[in-house]
Parts: sequence; structure tokens; C-alpha cells
Amino acid sequence: MSQSPVRIAVAGALGRMGKAVAATLEGRADATAVARFDRPGAEGEGLMALESALAQAQAIIDFTIPEASVALAETIAQAGGGIALVIGSTGFTAEQDARLEKAAQKVTIVRSGNFSLGVNMLMGLVRQAAAALPASDWDIEVFEAHHKRKIDAPSGTALMLGQAAADGRGVVLSEVEDRARDGVTGPRKEGSIGFSVVRGGGIIGEHSVIFAGESESLTIAHSAIDRGLFARGAVAAAVWAQGKAPGIYDMQQVLGFKAV
Repeated sequence: MSQSPVRIAVAGALGRMGKAVAATLEGRADATAVARFDRPGAEGEGLMALESALAQAQAIIDFTIPEASVALAETIAQAGGGIALVIGSTGFTAEQDARLEKAAQKVTIVRSGNFSLGVNMLMGLVRQAAAALPASDWDIEVFEAHHKRKIDAPSGTALMLGQAAADGRGVVLSEVEDRARDGVTGPRKEGSIGFSVVRGGGIIGEHSVIFAGESESLTIAHSAIDRGLFARGAVAAAVWAQGKAPGIYDMQQVLGFKAV
């Protein structure tokens, strides 16, 4: 006996990712769009108030901004939970992370800096390479490029890749990361994980991790061709989250790369 499709509400429906999620939901058997909403006062065909969306949805997919994502999680928690929240926003502060953790006591949250299958595979490869290539001989640089409208840097995906590299080496990312270089910086510090950022045009998303040795280098890379790949991953996460206990999960768990 087939199950009913998961009822999904799309947050930030007027944005690029909101539109991509809505398009991805068209014609799917496992999930359907029941509501679209945006910031208060926004106007657009088919938009509804948040309260109406919450009354209809089993899951909400949110690619907006950190403060809006946190507020949405808190609203669901205050209502007693029962609605899964998939968050693709990036650039959270420590205070916002803490608020999400508190909301997750009542809300099932799937949060990821990138919902792509390819990027999640890339993370595993980076972790393995970092573990195998010693810091004394191999420098690690995470490169990312995005469109000129992206407001945070490095990207959430770049930070995920940096974390994967740090995990592979058994170090704390915040203690070895190098996010900015300007002027006379001196030689590179052994074991550092660097980040390089480009913003321009309509670049959807380019990520690569360079392992640079004295006589050779290894580059592992991923290119996003259309935003639909992120939307498809987010919808899969919303379906997967049904019936899961409250807490914060990630795409590695959704795809089975990591235990729940």
C-alpha cells in the first residue's frame, strides 16, 4: 500500500532556491507542495501566511537567511513540534546555533551547508585524503566561487569541506583555519587549512580542495550545474525526516554515509 506524499511548505518562496524547490516538487510521488510563503508583507501569486502554512505542512524547506531560519525553528518548537524543518541557510552565528539547538529539543531539523550527493561524496574523499597525507608534507586549501549576490563567505559548503579535512587530520578547524591573507603574511603555517573565496556573476557553486606538496598536488573538485540538485536533496531530506526524533541531523545521515 503506497504512502501519501509528504506535505511540504516552501519558505522564501520568491527566492531562487524557493522557486527551485517548488519546481522540484512538481510531479513527485513522495512529496507535494501544499504552501508557499515568504517574508511578512511579501506579495506573490499563491503565497500564504506562515500560520496557514504551518497548519498544512508536515515539513518545511527553508533556504533563506540564518535569522529567519532560527525564528522559524522557534515558532515550530513553540507550537509543540510535529513539523520537520530542512534548513539550507548558511552563515549562522554561535548565538543562532545555540537557539537552533534549543529548538531541536522539540523539532526534527535537517541542516546542511549543501544538499548535493556529489558534495557529500566529496566530503568523504577529503576526509580520507587528509588522513592519509601528513601535514608536514601537504598543505590544504579550500577554494570556492559563488554568484555576486551571496552574502556569506566562506560558503557553508567550504566550511564543511574544511571540517572534513580537519576531521581527517584529527585537529580542531578553528585552531588551524586561515581565512584571510593580505600584505606581508610570512610563510604558510604548517598544518593550516586555508580558504580562498571568489564572488562574481552568476556562478552557482564551485568547490575544490587542493592538497599541495613540494613536488605534486592533488585537487578534488565539484561543480554545481543547476540549483535543482540542491532542491532535490532538500526534498529527499524532508521525506527522510518524517518519523525521526527531534534533533539536528545532516545530509551525511540522510544519505546513509553516517549513522543516525
